[in-house]
Amino acid sequence: MILVLEKGVTQQQVERLKDLLRSEGHMVKEIGGVEEQVLGIVGKMYRESSYYGALPGVERAVPISKPYKLVSRELHPAASIIKVGDVTIGGDRLVVIAGPCGVEDRKTTMDIARVVRKHGAVLFRGGAFKPRTSPYAFQGLGEEGLKILSEVRQETGLGIVTEMTSPSQADLMMKYVDVVQVGARNMQNFELLKSVGRIGKPVLLKRGLSATIEEWLMSAEYILSEGNDQVILCERGIRTFERYTRNTLDLTAVPVIKKLTHLPIIVDPSHATGIREKVSPMARASIAAGADGLIIEVHTQPEKALSDGPQSLYPEQFEQLMRDLYAIAPVVGKQVDFAYLDKATIMTRPRGESKAPATVVYSGVPGSFSHKACMQFFGNEVPLRNSSSFREVFTLVDSEQAAFGVVPVENSLTGSIHENYDLLLEYDLKIVGELTLRIKHNLLGHPNAPIDGLEKIYSHPQAFQQCREYLEKNPGWDLVACKDTATAVLRVKDGADPKEAAIAGEGADQVAGMAILKEGIETNPRNFTRFVVISRNESLPGPQNKSSLIYSVSDKPGALFETLGIFSRYDINIVKIESRPIHSRPWEYMFYVDLETDITEESRKHILAELTEKTEFFKFLGSYNKGARANP
Repeated sequence: MILVLEKGVTQQQVERLKDLLRSEGHMVKEIGGVEEQVLGIVGKMYRESSYYGALPGVERAVPISKPYKLVSRELHPAASIIKVGDVTIGGDRLVVIAGPCGVEDRKTTMDIARVVRKHGAVLFRGGAFKPRTSPYAFQGLGEEGLKILSEVRQETGLGIVTEMTSPSQADLMMKYVDVVQVGARNMQNFELLKSVGRIGKPVLLKRGLSATIEEWLMSAEYILSEGNDQVILCERGIRTFERYTRNTLDLTAVPVIKKLTHLPIIVDPSHATGIREKVSPMARASIAAGADGLIIEVHTQPEKALSDGPQSLYPEQFEQLMRDLYAIAPVVGKQVDFAYLDKATIMTRPRGESKAPATVVYSGVPGSFSHKACMQFFGNEVPLRNSSSFREVFTLVDSEQAAFGVVPVENSLTGSIHENYDLLLEYDLKIVGELTLRIKHNLLGHPNAPIDGLEKIYSHPQAFQQCREYLEKNPGWDLVACKDTATAVLRVKDGADPKEAAIAGEGADQVAGMAILKEGIETNPRNFTRFVVISRNESLPGPQNKSSLIYSVSDKPGALFETLGIFSRYDINIVKIESRPIHSRPWEYMFYVDLETDITEESRKHILAELTEKTEFFKFLGSYNKGARANP
């Protein structure tokens, strides 16, 4: 049952209402992410809904239609984010869990852990207790295997995911494990579900071999009913009549789960297919379908694995898969972050000589594209601070009121954001990272507002340019510029006029409680914005495989050509060159150059000397990781 409270209800009235409901045996949850003040109650309903609707402080009572209550979107509209150490599952960064099917010995397990950590995995999987179809098959090393997994965590920083097969193992799970896995064969082992619910650790709940989605969610309900709401669902294929693969991967479950429940969902293509060559295609398809992550079996010598060798990827296959996911993820609004764990360490370490707090600043308001870029690059746990302008971002970082700033510098459709290039020249800050964000624009308005009745559209000028073709079809609309898209949505919301709408990205409708009137109105779906991360004294982990420079040359024939010849001579690829006018010197220009190299590398420092000699002005903006590969 959902209780919508009256406007103006006092906190004292709310607490009295909660006490009354609890005295009747109900579990009570406050529901966030909605505009009204709402309570959810779960338990046996001995009374009619009219009784609950008449309680003091209650405006109306709405029955939950689903048999599962705590996992339902009705009770919990906002998507849940599950935290495992420094890793968050369900956010804007993809989570990849990788490792062998079973822990076989210390050396093999450590070798696999180092490989998957290097190529972008953020959690490590490995079975210490292995429920097998045959009683004669390898059953796992038990507690000895858990000790090896504990060593993996200590050396690599990877959180540990392993299966619990009996309530009697609860104490061992508490001692050694970060995420408790409930395997497919145990999905309806209700005593086990209650036990993992009471443990309180995050739970990875795999779908049963022949379970319906409703049965799967009811199993999750058992865990949540014990007070543990840290549940991650895992689709791992179901048993069908098809025998060309081990199981049949039900990818339709991903969008269905996203609609029915707030819990995150990951996919296990290894068990779903059982065939090594099929794992990567299904992993890519899973991310395209909207999964929050993957669990992949990897082995350094699959042919010698004691269990599930035929479905385990070789290290080089896992590396290529992660590179593929890096390219696919932005299309569905996600990111693969090869420096995920290293960034978390940097943001939580003692600041040393740096006075800057571990804060990231961006221009705009929550829900804007800059805010989303921050979330995708740094994650959900890093403190964020919004500012009123791009200049304020630079000022806050320069004055060490924030450790990092995130600003857009160019769009694939509309070109460079010149203000930020000028600010990079003006401030003594360095580029330490970059991120590419897909920009998908929606037309947002009030629920049920007809598009043909719209008169005024709010958005950022760049958004208007990127949606020019759609806007040209509606020449009667009055376009009103705002400082960012999220501000535009808030103006429409506050105005409460159905004739007004805003252009903004995905998620802005949920932040402001608006409706999507038209989805995907950008002129070209290949619409991406490149953001850079700036800092005064901080650096970020990962290979520095890209450098940015600013320089000017003398006003004589061939001066620019001479500098470009240096890059050609040393086989350095130029990925961007752009001229900007020098404000104090009309008709003279600065050149902004991006190179695919670390220009500060010892073997390339002589190149900097040659460039300095051939230029009138030279400024090094930074070397950083362009993000397309993991640590070497």
